[in-house]
Amino acid sequence: MATPVQLTFDCADPGTQARFWAGALGYVLEPPPGPFQTWDEALAAWGVPEELWNSRSAAVDPDGRGPRFFFQQVPEAKVAKNRVHVDIKAGGSGDDRRARIDAEVERLQGLGAAVLNPVDEWGSYCVVMQDPEGNEFCVD
Repeated sequence: MATPVQLTFDCADPGTQARFWAGALGYVLEPPPGPFQTWDEALAAWGVPEELWNSRSAAVDPDGRGPRFFFQQVPEAKVAKNRVHVDIKAGGSGDDRRARIDAEVERLQGLGAAVLNPVDEWGSYCVVMQDPEGNEFCVD
């Protein structure tokens, strides 16, 4: 059964955000409903103006266990630090924890994320990052 939780992101470019988070989490872009083969086909059939085709997008867990990530276009830009953010658990435990975190940080940078700062305090290590639109998240 799919998780009855959805995380909604306000953003400028839903398609880019959905692709980033799908890649970051091992998710996939949500497929269009049948009988449509593509979202462009579905949106055209529903009469959605082409300039609105990138106004929404979603990334979903292919196994159906994790929450759906929904991205909706809004006119205003992000102006402050997120009050809630996603953490990507990459480190686990053991002597090579830091190396696993650093490898995941490098992978996420390849997808379009930026490093804000590493945090190494109280015996714990994580890296604070930003997605392509500046939303903070941590890799630990």
